[in-house]
Amino acid sequence: MSATSLPAMPMPPIPDLPSSAFRLTKEHFLVAVPVAVVAAVGGFLVSQYLNRRSCKKGQVNTCINKDSPKVVHSFDMEDIATKAVYCRCWKSKKFPYCDGSHTKHNEETGDNVGPLIIKKKDA
Repeated sequence: MSATSLPAMPMPPIPDLPSSAFRLTKEHFLVAVPVAVVAAVGGFLVSQYLNRRSCKKGQVNTCINKDSPKVVHSFDMEDIATKAVYCRCWKSKKFPYCDGSHTKHNEETGDNVGPLIIKKKDA
């Protein structure tokens, strides 16, 4: 006999399974629901942990002068009274001056950014 002319083989009968084979009982749910909840919470916590460890490549400046290709501020030292406090977190409502928004930003993100403080040197 060649490989191209194999005789037709009859299909074996598929046994009928009893209807109780796939019945879910109360005990199944008492085990499955807590396991599913623990798995979901565990997956969420692992993803949060991994997200915090990885470098985030999001934008720092989310709203200041977005129509400009680069945000640059320049100040003359003579214009500073005794000290000036400048924002470095890009969250200040008084940008480029610091309004303390970095505190909330640091609490929310785990960052440690603070302002740039420039003081006039005592003569």
